[in-house]
Amino acid sequence: MNATPPDGVGADRPASPVLQRKITIGDVAARAGVSKSAVSFVFNGRSGVGEEARERILEAARALEWRPDARARALSRSRAQALGLVIRRAPELLSTDPFFPQFVAGVESFLSTVGYALVLQVVDGEEAEREAYSRFAHEARVDGVFLTDLRVEDERPAELAGLGMPCVLLGSGTGEGTAPIGLDDAAGIRRAVRHLHALGHERIAHVSGSDRYVHSRVRREAWASELAQLGLRPGTVVEADFTGAAGARATHELLDDPEPPTAIIYANDIMAIAGISAAIDRGVRVPHDLSIIGFDDIPLAPYIIPPLTTVRQDVFQWGNACARALVSIVEGNEPGAIELPPVEFIVRGSTGPARGQGDAIIEAAG
Repeated sequence: MNATPPDGVGADRPASPVLQRKITIGDVAARAGVSKSAVSFVFNGRSGVGEEARERILEAARALEWRPDARARALSRSRAQALGLVIRRAPELLSTDPFFPQFVAGVESFLSTVGYALVLQVVDGEEAEREAYSRFAHEARVDGVFLTDLRVEDERPAELAGLGMPCVLLGSGTGEGTAPIGLDDAAGIRRAVRHLHALGHERIAHVSGSDRYVHSRVRREAWASELAQLGLRPGTVVEADFTGAAGARATHELLDDPEPPTAIIYANDIMAIAGISAAIDRGVRVPHDLSIIGFDDIPLAPYIIPPLTTVRQDVFQWGNACARALVSIVEGNEPGAIELPPVEFIVRGSTGPARGQGDAIIEAAG
């Protein structure tokens, strides 16, 4: 009687697959026609590699499906290979703000190429915000943070310096160890005022954001300064909170004035769009009776009726630039010069000649 052989013994076995050689940094360098140190510089966020060579390196890495080993890098450097972003917003406000999704997309567009992750935390108060930064530092969860919504007399840069946490500031600001990166908000607002003035408007109001934010003050001061330079009397300002509901309330308040404005500049597009709706509900025609200008050029802006005249800023590129700078800082390098596209003034259908002005005004505004 033949004994049954042990399971698998003598049975046909598939041939062992030939193990493919692991792609290395040297393979990427050879394909891109550069040195291994150049590849390392690019994936460590360091300067010193030209833009053309950098693109060849990234293309070679994509073609070879090569990524730096983030875990090994983190262990060897005692780093988390992650950057933090704490957003202080009530959830219902955050859901209506298009800024942060565009900014995060810009950040991720760079971090994904250098093996870093983004750790996002949403908080709704000052104490929770402070605790989030403290945990980031003491638990070594991130290597640096993006600091948004700069406030007047902001204490956070100093607090982060005390925690030994590198950061970059979004917008203007000061603070030891920080790298302020921002767009010229004031230029966009000044252009908006000049556009309205060319259309014959003299009563130009402003719906601002909260006065505690630096960018709110910058936009409001640019509006007031440009009115003064053009010889126009001071306009009325209503402070709001960047939400649609606040924009609508501010619009009603301005239109209830015995001498209402003929044009309103809003601190963001969400409030401006709500302002158009509030005006139309009252029987006020936009732009025949009231011209309206926003700020941001959100994706919805060209598609409302009338399409929104606004200031465009490239938030995606802003996020990408901030990520490049912060990676350079945590890697111990100088971030180098940061170049951002200038803000643009986009004229659409929500602005027109002041009541009683003729075709000459239209020609002058063009």
